[in-house]
Amino acid sequence: MSSEEKLMSQKKPAFPVTEELHAYLTEHSRNIKIPIFYEDLLRFQGSIVVYDKNDVDTLWVRTYYSEFEREEIDLSLKKVYTILHSNGNEETIPYLNIDAIDYCTFGNSKPFRVKVRNILNDNYTYFYVKKTDASRIYGLELEHILSPYNLNFLVYKDTLIEEHIAGIPGDDFIKEFLPKCRESEKAQIAKEFVKFNERCMIRLLGDMRSYNYVIVPTHDFDHVVYKIRAIDFDQQCFEGKFKVYYPQFFKENYPMVALVGDKLHEASINQYRIEERSIVAKRILSSEQRIQQLIFCMKNDVISTDKNIQLLKQQVFDFTKDIAFKKSSNMGEILETALEFVKRNYENMSVL
Repeated sequence: MSSEEKLMSQKKPAFPVTEELHAYLTEHSRNIKIPIFYEDLLRFQGSIVVYDKNDVDTLWVRTYYSEFEREEIDLSLKKVYTILHSNGNEETIPYLNIDAIDYCTFGNSKPFRVKVRNILNDNYTYFYVKKTDASRIYGLELEHILSPYNLNFLVYKDTLIEEHIAGIPGDDFIKEFLPKCRESEKAQIAKEFVKFNERCMIRLLGDMRSYNYVIVPTHDFDHVVYKIRAIDFDQQCFEGKFKVYYPQFFKENYPMVALVGDKLHEASINQYRIEERSIVAKRILSSEQRIQQLIFCMKNDVISTDKNIQLLKQQVFDFTKDIAFKKSSNMGEILETALEFVKRNYENMSVL
């Protein structure tokens, strides 16, 4: 049995969207009628395996549909693209082409990945069609509010539309790019992993194995700046083991952990952790009302098991010594207490 199998529990179920969460999504323009459902895309007649440049199976398959259905599906997907990116303005539809509809056979969400190309200039992008899961929606919203990045997604009944997050998959980066990085770049990547590790822990986003985040390189004057972004959010506030919310404990991330140990002193690691907590605290304070609305939905929702809730609140209490965690009765209350803990410590430091 691998360390991940020991760390993670059984497969997480998909949780339905409650009336409270539905109202929240509507208020914040996330809940919008779309012309196609996830189940519609399941009607493909066949598929072929998608291989990468090294002829390795990507675990995605390229679907094909009957000629009549493909025409209808393509038009609906173009409309979804315009809703996601231009508030439903359909003037660009004649210039869009659906190049591919891929289906993932790996993981919990079984998503479809849609490739949309502008035929005037051959620029293309992707979006994903998935079944709704309250955990994933909470994860997406928390990422939008508490991380440095805005996320664009839509929910309609049982279907979730997610904008593509561009970057180099973490597992590919570790294998192919990291060994070629300069020593100064490796130090900067180590810093970002410390911050990413802290951010995931604070907001209880679990299962950040290397294939669940991307590395985003940005050229800045005479060097490259690397950032780390989560791309999978269905393990938001589900697991009971606190370690699951630390990317550092997954074996796929050991090269990153080794990099941190090699490039950063303990004082620097603590500095970057404090910096990340402060940044998250500022985001909590600047979006307090929206976070309170979201936490209200979570506190009135079931997104985990009683066993996981009891285990997590005890382990977080052991870590923080904050008795409020022991009084939590569900995952929403645990997360609320965690965010309050971060905010309170930041405010106390500001006073000092």
